[in-house]
Amino acid sequence: MPDDRSEHYSTSRPTSLSQPAIYDDTLRGVPLKLWTDRGVFSRGHTDPGSAELITAMDLTGARRILDLGCGYGVIGIAAAKLAPAARVILTDPNERAVKLARQNLETNAVRNAEVRQGEGFAPVGDEQFDVILTNPPIRAGNAVVFSLIAGAAAHLPPGGRLYLVARTKQGARTFAKEMEKHFSTVTQVGQGSGYRVYAGVK
Repeated sequence: MPDDRSEHYSTSRPTSLSQPAIYDDTLRGVPLKLWTDRGVFSRGHTDPGSAELITAMDLTGARRILDLGCGYGVIGIAAAKLAPAARVILTDPNERAVKLARQNLETNAVRNAEVRQGEGFAPVGDEQFDVILTNPPIRAGNAVVFSLIAGAAAHLPPGGRLYLVARTKQGARTFAKEMEKHFSTVTQVGQGSGYRVYAGVK
C-alpha cells in the first residue's frame, strides 16, 4: 500500500491509510480549523505557498471565485471568509481532498462556497469567474500547469484575475512567462518562504 511519499496527492482515489488530523491556523486575520489526512497535500499544516497566495490575493469586486486544485480547501475557505458577498467554487480531482474540503466548509461555517470533484476545469464546464486562485500541482509537470494557465484564461472575462503561486526553485518564473502568453499583464504580487505569487489580468 503506498504511503504519502509514493502516492501523488492529485490521484483521484488515494489508497494510503486514512489518518485524519485537525489543526488551527489564522490567515489574514481569519481563524480557521482545518481537517487534513494522508494522501492529501500538506497534511497537518498550511503549506507556505498557499499562505503566501492568501496573503497576496486581491478579491476586491469579485462575485465568483474559483479555487482550482483546492486540496482540503484552505485557499477557497479563506477567500470565502474574506469575500462574503462572493460565491466560491472549490475543485479537486482527489476524492479524499474533496470530502475534507466539504467537512472544512461545515467546520468553519462557510455558507457561500461549494466543492466539486474533477480534473482541471471539468467540474465547472464553461462557467466564468472574476478571480481564479491556484497552488498548482507542480510535481505533475509543466504541461499540466501550462494547461491550467490556459484554461484559467478561458474562464475569466476581460479584467478577470488569475493568482498562481509556485516555488521559486520549481519553475515559478517559467510559469510567469507562460502566463504572459494568455494575460494582458502579469506581475509578481507576493514573495516569501521560497515561493512567488503572480497575478495575471486578462
